[in-house]
Amino acid sequence: MPEQRCYDLRVEYQRAPIGVGVHQPCFSWLATGVLDAFEVAVDRGDGRPAWRSGRVAGDLPAVEYAGGPLDSNQVYRWQVRAWLDGAGEPSEWAASTFETGLLGPADWHAAWIGPKQEPTAMERWTLVDWITGRRPATPVEERLRPVQLLRQRFQVQAEVTRARLYATAHGIYTAQVNGQDAGDEVLAPGFDSYRHRVSVQCYDVTDLLTAGENELGFALADGWWAGRIGISGSSAQFGAETSATWQLHLDHADGRTELVCSGSDVESATGPWAYADLFVGEHFDRRVEPTGWTPVALTGENTAMLRPFTGEPVRRILELPALHVTGDAETGWIVDFGQVLAGRIRLTVREPRSGQVVTLSHTETLQPDGTWFDNIKGINKEQTDVYVAAGLPGSETYEPVFTFHGFRYTRIHGLPSAPALDDVVAVVLGSDLEWTGSFETSDPRLDRLHRNVVWSQRANFLSVPTDCPQRERAGWTGDIQVFAPAATNNAQVVPFLSRWLTNLRADQLPDGRVPIMSPYSPYDAESAAAATGIGAIVAAAGWSDAIALVPWTLYERTGDRRVLEENLDAMLAWVDAPQPGSGFGDWLTPSTLEGRPIHEAIGIAPALTGALVAPMFQARTLTVTALAARALGRYTLADQLERRADGVRAEFAAAHVSADGRLPVDLQGPYALALAFGMIPGPLRAAAAARLAALVEARGHRLDTGFLSVPYLLDALWDNGYPELARRVLWQSEMPSWLYEVDRGATTIWESWDAIAPDGTVRAGSLNHYAFGCVDDWLYRRVAGIQPTSPGYRTAVIEPDLAIGVDSVRAHVGTPYGRLAVAWHRAGDTAEIQVTVPPGITATAWKVPLVPGENTVSVTLPIH
Repeated sequence: MPEQRCYDLRVEYQRAPIGVGVHQPCFSWLATGVLDAFEVAVDRGDGRPAWRSGRVAGDLPAVEYAGGPLDSNQVYRWQVRAWLDGAGEPSEWAASTFETGLLGPADWHAAWIGPKQEPTAMERWTLVDWITGRRPATPVEERLRPVQLLRQRFQVQAEVTRARLYATAHGIYTAQVNGQDAGDEVLAPGFDSYRHRVSVQCYDVTDLLTAGENELGFALADGWWAGRIGISGSSAQFGAETSATWQLHLDHADGRTELVCSGSDVESATGPWAYADLFVGEHFDRRVEPTGWTPVALTGENTAMLRPFTGEPVRRILELPALHVTGDAETGWIVDFGQVLAGRIRLTVREPRSGQVVTLSHTETLQPDGTWFDNIKGINKEQTDVYVAAGLPGSETYEPVFTFHGFRYTRIHGLPSAPALDDVVAVVLGSDLEWTGSFETSDPRLDRLHRNVVWSQRANFLSVPTDCPQRERAGWTGDIQVFAPAATNNAQVVPFLSRWLTNLRADQLPDGRVPIMSPYSPYDAESAAAATGIGAIVAAAGWSDAIALVPWTLYERTGDRRVLEENLDAMLAWVDAPQPGSGFGDWLTPSTLEGRPIHEAIGIAPALTGALVAPMFQARTLTVTALAARALGRYTLADQLERRADGVRAEFAAAHVSADGRLPVDLQGPYALALAFGMIPGPLRAAAAARLAALVEARGHRLDTGFLSVPYLLDALWDNGYPELARRVLWQSEMPSWLYEVDRGATTIWESWDAIAPDGTVRAGSLNHYAFGCVDDWLYRRVAGIQPTSPGYRTAVIEPDLAIGVDSVRAHVGTPYGRLAVAWHRAGDTAEIQVTVPPGITATAWKVPLVPGENTVSVTLPIH
C-alpha cells in the first residue's frame, strides 16, 4: 500500500510565504488518499505553540487559523497530518513555514517622505477628447518630470540573522540594498484604490547586508498614482506628488530587533530617467549620474491605510525571442515577436556611441503591407521608450523599469544596422499567477483560440484585472465579471481577485452603488459628475454586479467560503442600492454597430437593451446573493432574497415577455440572458429558445451577442435543445466569430470582432481584451467535459461532447484536491475517455462512478 501522506503545503495559496498579511491565514495541502480527518499544529519560531487544531473531521484539505493573535514580522512553523482512506492511524506530520507581515497600523513607525519635485501637471481629458483624438498643444515629453532617486545610509554593527524590508510608495518604486535589487517584483506597490488602501511589500534582504555601512536606494516614478491612466489618459488622478515610506527590520543574533525607518535622514536627487510614465514610456540616459543630493521632506501622509500586499506581485514571467526583423535604419527596424503581449523590450546595443539615441515604439499589429500602424489612438498613449547610450565598450543593455506596453511589434530607430535577433527580447510582465489548467485538442484552430484566451488573461491580470494592456488598463468590473469562470480554469486566481475585490469594496459608494471600475480615482468620480450620457455612468447592470458574481464564481470553483464571508455585506449593500438606469446595456452588440461611425453606434445597444438587462441582472444577483447567504448558514436572509428575486422575475415577465415567449427587443443577447437567468416562465421557455435559435440561424450562425450575453449564448442553445446550433456557432469562421479572429492570425482575444476586416484593413483598437474569451469556460465544460457540480469540485461530472467535431481532447483543471484531468479520443462510433480523479472528489461519467486515480470509460456513439 502506498505511503499515506500530506504534501504541497500552502498558506494563503502560497508555499512558505513571507509577509502574510491576514490575521487568520488559511492552511491547505494535498493528500495521497481520501481525507477523513486532519490535525494542524502551528508553532512560533522559537518553538512555543501558537495553535493546535486537534483532530478535525472533514474532507476539504484546508482550515483557517483559529488560535490567538499572530505576532507581526514573525516566523511560524506549521505541520499537518491526516487520517486517510478510513485508516485508524494518521499519516506522518508534514511541515512548512510562513512569516507574518506587519499586521496592524501600530506596527508602522516610519514616516512618509517626499523628494523635492515639481507637482505633476493635472491634465484632464474627457471621453470626447479621446474619441476625437484631440491632442495637447505641447509634446508629452515636455509635460513629464524626472524619476526621483532616494538613498538612506545606515550602520550594521552586530550579526544580522534575519532582515525584512517593508516598503511602499505613492507612485511606483524599485528598492535596492547596497546596489542589489531587494526582490524580483516590478511596478511595486501595484495599483490600489489609494484613497482607502496602499499595499506594502515585504522583501527578504538578509543576504544583501554587510557589516558596517549599508545603503538603501529607491527610485520613485509617477505610476498609477500621479501618471497618466485610464481611458482618457488624464494625469494626477490620485495625487500630484510622489512619496515613499519604508522600514527595515533587523533581527540580531542576540535577540534584539532594530528598525531602520524612512525619515529626515533620507536624501533625494534626479538621475538617468528624464521621465517615466506608464502610458507614455520612459526616457533613460545612461550618461547621467545622480548629483545634488538634498534632504527630503516629511509629508505627514496617513500610514493607517497601509496594508500588507496579498496575492502574487507583478514580475517578469516570460521572455520571447525576436522572430524576424524588417525595415531599415531610416523608417525604423520592425521586430516581430509573433505574439501580442504586455511587457517591454530588453535591447542590447552593440558598439554604442556616447549620446546615441535609440527609440522603441510599440504596436499590436501592422498594416496589411507590413508597414507600421499605431493601433491605439489616444491622448498621452505614445508607448515609446527612449534610450540614450553612454558609449561603453562593447555593448550596453537597456530594459525599461517604470512602464509597460501592449504590443507584438517594436520599431527601433537609432540603430545604423538591423539588430541581431538575440539582441532584442520581449520581456512579458504580469501578476505571477500559478497556471493550473490546460486545454488542447486535435484541432489547431481550437488550440489557438484557447492559447489566445490564456495570453489575454496573462496580459490583463497585471496588478488588477484590466480591460486591455495598452489603451486603458482599467479595472472594469464588467470585463472580469464575464471572464471570471474562464479565468478559474486556467490559473489559481483567488488571491489575485480577492485583492481586487478588496479594492472594489473600498470603492463602493455609501449608498451601496458599485462603480463600473476599480480602482476608482477621485478624478473618475469628478469626471462622471460633470459628464452626460455614457460618460456619466457610475454604476451599471452587469458591471456593478461583479461584486456578487465574481465572489460566487470563486466559491463555486474553489470551495473557499472566505470569499463569500468577505463580500456578502457588499453584495447586500448593492442589491439594496438605487438601481442604475439603462447603463451600457448589452454593450457592443455587433448588429447595432454595423455600418455606422463608432461615436454614433456605441449608444444604440444601451438604448435598445438597457431596460431589459437591468432587471435580468438584478434578479441574477439577488439569486446569487441568496445562494451565498445560504452557503454561510444565513437561511432566513437567503429565503428573503429568493423571494425578492422571484418578484423581479415575475415583474419582468409581466412587462416584457409576450404570450408567445417573445421579448420586445429581437436580438440574440436578451434571449440568451433571459434563458440563462430564468426570466422566462417555464411554459414559454421552449418558445423563447426557438426564437433565439431562429435569430442565430438568421445571422448565418454568427454571433450577435453583446458584452454581457456572449458568455451565455452557447449554453442557452445547448441547455434548451439546440446543441448542434451551439456547435455551429463555435465553428463559425465568418465575422463576427471566435475562429474568424484565429483565421486572421490573432494571438490574443480582440476587443471588437472586426478589428481586422476580411480585406485586411486594420482599425484602431485593442487587440487584447479577454472578455470575449469567456468561451474558454465552455471549452473546458462542454468540449473537455469537466463540470463541477458542487463547490470546489467536491463532486463533478465528466461528460465531454464527443460530437463536437474533433478527434481528441486533453484537459485538466486544478482543484482543492489536486489535478482533475480528462483525455478522450474518438475513432468512428466509439470513444475512449481517460479520467484522472484526485482523492476526495466524487465524479461520474455518464452516471458511471469513477474511482480515485486513473479511470478508463469506453462508449459507443451516440450516447443515450
